Amino acid sequence: MCWQCEHPGKGRVDYLRYLRTVIERCGWIVQGVEGAGKGPPWAYTVGLSERKLPELVVTGLPPHPAGLLLNGMAAHASHAEPPGHGERFVLRDGPEIEVVELTEPSAHLVMAVGLYGPGIRARQLVYPDDEGCWPWDADFRGGRGGQPVLGVRCGH
Repeated sequence: MCWQCEHPGKGRVDYLRYLRTVIERCGWIVQGVEGAGKGPPWAYTVGLSERKLPELVVTGLPPHPAGLLLNGMAAHASHAEPPGHGERFVLRDGPEIEVVELTEPSAHLVMAVGLYGPGIRARQLVYPDDEGCWPWDADFRGGRGGQPVLGVRCGH
């Protein structure tokens, strides 16, 4: 259940206050967003900006796998360099990932913008479908609503 459903009568300011409390305790949170209509869900971190790191985003994954991916990458980024734009790597027990810098993070990371302002930076973790096709490939089959890429690939 969502926070607002569990706290009727509380507004956005209350939710941002709650996020600050969790971020102070845990370092970041993962904010999930349900897809509307045929649009896919997406999720993103909120809190990495406090460490001068880019927030991380993934589109097209259900909440649980999105949370696992983002929490794992956020933990890595907080102890090492965050993944760079255009970088490709294979996750342990997971898919290959390509990192894409978001063109306009403030359009998609509403809660991060609410805490840190519109100048935040963000990087998307893009993954291939089950056949190994990427969202920019003509044969990509990415489920409900696909996997929107929110920036421009490095060198493309």
